[in-house]
Amino acid sequence: MNVVFLCQRVPYPPDRGDRITTWHFLQHLLNRGAKVRLGCFTEEARDDAAVAFLSERCDEVCAPRLHRGMLGKLLSMRGLLTGEALTLPFFRHRELQATTERWFTQQPPDLVYVYSSSMAQYATDHRGAKKVMQFAELDSDKWRQFSVRSKPPGRWIYRREAHRLLAFEDAVARDFDRSFVVSEVEKELFEHSIPGVTPTVLPNGVDVDHFISQGEDQRHPHTLVFTGVMDYEPNVDGICWFVDECWPQLRQRYEDAQLLVVGSRPSAAVQALAERPGIEVTGRVPETPPYFDQSSVAIAPLRLARGVQNKVLEAMSMALPTVSTPQAAQGLGAVPDGTVSIADTPEATVKAIAELFDDPAQARARGRAAAEWVRAHFRWENMYERLDQALVELGFECSTSPN
Repeated sequence: MNVVFLCQRVPYPPDRGDRITTWHFLQHLLNRGAKVRLGCFTEEARDDAAVAFLSERCDEVCAPRLHRGMLGKLLSMRGLLTGEALTLPFFRHRELQATTERWFTQQPPDLVYVYSSSMAQYATDHRGAKKVMQFAELDSDKWRQFSVRSKPPGRWIYRREAHRLLAFEDAVARDFDRSFVVSEVEKELFEHSIPGVTPTVLPNGVDVDHFISQGEDQRHPHTLVFTGVMDYEPNVDGICWFVDECWPQLRQRYEDAQLLVVGSRPSAAVQALAERPGIEVTGRVPETPPYFDQSSVAIAPLRLARGVQNKVLEAMSMALPTVSTPQAAQGLGAVPDGTVSIADTPEATVKAIAELFDDPAQARARGRAAAEWVRAHFRWENMYERLDQALVELGFECSTSPN
C-alpha cells in the first residue's frame, strides 16, 4: 500500500498532543508494510533530527520550515484578500505544494491520510486514491470558543475564522472517503455542524508501557501536576485561571502544597507563575512520568478544550487521581465513578483536590481504578484495530507485514 501522509508538525518525537497521535498511526501504517511519503512542517532546530529519523523509515519526507511568528501571521492575512480561512494560507507552502503534486502525479498513492483539516488543502483536488481525514476535533469550533472569550477585534477575527474554516471542513468531509473524530462528543458536534456526513470515532490512545508508575512511595501528599505544551493557549488559559482562582485557597489550607507545571515552551505568563509560592515551572523535560510519580493529584483545568486530552490519559495511566473541568474530560465518555473528579468552578475544584489531599488512601484507590480503566479502553492497540477496520471497509487488506 502506497500512502501519502500529511500532518501539520513533524510526527516525532511523540511529546505533544498531535505528535503523539500522528506518530502512533504513522508507525502503525509502517509496521503494516505501507510505503509512506510524509509531508509536514518543521518549527525548530531539534526537528531536523526528527526528520532524519523519519527519513530512514519513510520512502520520502518533505518538511519545510513553518513560520509561527510574525511572518507566519502576515502570510495568513492573505486569507482576508482571498476570502478563505486564515488557517489555510498559514499552512500553505510552495515546496510542500510542489512535492505533493509530484507524489500524486508521478506515483499516485493508494491512500491519502491527512491529520488536521488545514493539511487537506494539499489533497482536495486529487482523485483516484482513497482519502481519509482525521479531524480529531473540528478546528473551527476551537476558534468559536476563542471568539466567545475574546474582546474586539479578536472576537471578530475568531468568529470569522470559525465560520470560514467550518465551510472548508464541510467541503473536505464531503470530498474525503472517511472522516475520523476523536470522541462521541465530537461526533455529535460534527453531525450537527456538517449534516449528512457520519464520521468514525477514532480516539487517541496512551502508551501504557511508558506511562506506568514506578511506585507510590515518592509521591508528595500535597503536590499537584499539570502537563502540556505551555505556549498553547488553552493550556496557558487553564493553568493561569487555576493559579489565580484556586491556588491561594489551597496554599492557605496546605502550607506545603506544591504545583508542578511541566511542559515545553512556557509563555511569559506561565513563567511568571513560578514567582508564586509553591509553584515550579519546569520548561521542557526529558520525560514526564517522574513528575507524575512525585505528585498525588493531576489537574486538567482547561476551559477551552475538546476531544480526548492526552494529559488526562497519561495521568490516569500513571494511577493518579485527576481533577478536571468538564471540557477536558468530556472526550473520555462514561468513566467509572471516582476515577476522574469533575469540577467547573474554583470552589468545586478546591473541594475536589482537598478531598484527595485529606484522604491519601482514597486518592490511591481512585488512581489505581483510573489506571485499570484507561489501560483497558485507551491503549494504542485498541485504536490500531479501529483504524484497521476502517481501512478494510475502504477495501484495503490489513495483514501484518512480515518485516
